[in-house]
Amino acid sequence: MKEHIEFRKIREFEGIISGTLLFIKQNMKPLLKTFFSLCGIFILGGLISNIFMQLHMTDVRENIQAGNYDGFGVWSYMASWRYLLVIVFSVLNYTAMYTAVLSFIALYIAKGNVAPTVEEVWSYFKYYFFRVMWSCILIYVLWIISAMACLIPGVFVTPAFSIFFAIMVLENADFGTAFGRAFALVKQNWWATFATLLVVGIITSIFMTVVYAPAYILMMISAFSGGDLQILKGYQIFTSISQSLSQVFMIIPMVSMALIYANLAERKESQGLLSRIEAFGNETAPVSHPDEDY
Repeated sequence: MKEHIEFRKIREFEGIISGTLLFIKQNMKPLLKTFFSLCGIFILGGLISNIFMQLHMTDVRENIQAGNYDGFGVWSYMASWRYLLVIVFSVLNYTAMYTAVLSFIALYIAKGNVAPTVEEVWSYFKYYFFRVMWSCILIYVLWIISAMACLIPGVFVTPAFSIFFAIMVLENADFGTAFGRAFALVKQNWWATFATLLVVGIITSIFMTVVYAPAYILMMISAFSGGDLQILKGYQIFTSISQSLSQVFMIIPMVSMALIYANLAERKESQGLLSRIEAFGNETAPVSHPDEDY
């Protein structure tokens, strides 16, 4: 019988990486079903808006080559509703992915390391979605401000910001509580957390690149070789589809962030060890759920 992943456990660097891949492997079917059921509409919306934007860029390029626009005309033509749609669906898409994956993990832990159903995840998803969305926007703004102040502050806050949403969902914490707790947990383990995030980011980028790189290369070759406009548009559509499909690999860093958070919390508080001691000898461990006030 396979051993299910225990989140509340101290792990070293390699344990987080291997634990991430093993968790995804063991829960591949229910995790992907949840991901596409709850995030599919946002991925589709992002795909369509991105295709509109790419085709629009091709038309702009064609008009520039034909000399139809001056400098001001190009910028006014480019600033259209298409770009607004791309931004809106990007926010909704990443919010949905964070919320769906972390809600899945929260229920997995609550059910005693058993994969939840889509219906169960949906109850968490609708509770956390807008909380995660507004927090995501605010965290991104804070990160941009930190990065603009100097590159070093932007890098410094990245590990804490990376586990922020795991704390919000897994602990049912509000913004202020999650923000302060994220920095408190990372404080003594900054380098290890940063190194883990870096490696996970590289692994995720490799997987995503394998999916959309061929289409992107073909599109660039066609663009620079002066290929037919219709062929170029076809490549752009194919590239947009590849990029959208590759977003499924975002599951990897999101699971890793949950494991990083659990590792840091266990090092600081030993909650997992205490709960296992308390449950020793019991047939079933207590299950806890966040307060769901809609």
